[in-house]
Amino acid sequence: MFSKSCEYGLRAVIFIAEQSTLQTKVGLKTIASAINSPEAFTAKILQILTRNNIVTSIKGPYGGFMIEEYRLKEITLSEIVQILDGDKIYTGCGLGLKQCDDKSPCPLHFKFIEIRNNLKKMLEENTLHDILFTDTEKNVFWLKT
Repeated sequence: MFSKSCEYGLRAVIFIAEQSTLQTKVGLKTIASAINSPEAFTAKILQILTRNNIVTSIKGPYGGFMIEEYRLKEITLSEIVQILDGDKIYTGCGLGLKQCDDKSPCPLHFKFIEIRNNLKKMLEENTLHDILFTDTEKNVFWLKT
């Protein structure tokens, strides 16, 4: 459903958020390794996320990426998806067809509308704080494939 950029971006932000709660700044190599993502690709995604004020980049020998703790309750998953994928996930065809709408639907069109609406609701209603502190048993989750 998400592009590779968005998948890696979501995983990177969740990892950075988790580390930020431990007062730890993390570098590019650590993030790429933790989420099993190519380093150069991760760098481009983090650049976009930094430009859009999702993560903070601190330069220098004691630098790295972090998210201010108060921001964990503000940043929704929907914001991250919007930045990296736009609204394609909410409007695109479930089968990836260029022409698909109510007038000329694909075989999944009307079934996919409900899925898309539920996904949108979940992404809009969940913040990074929710993901880190309420959705996982004992805050244990995996970010590698």
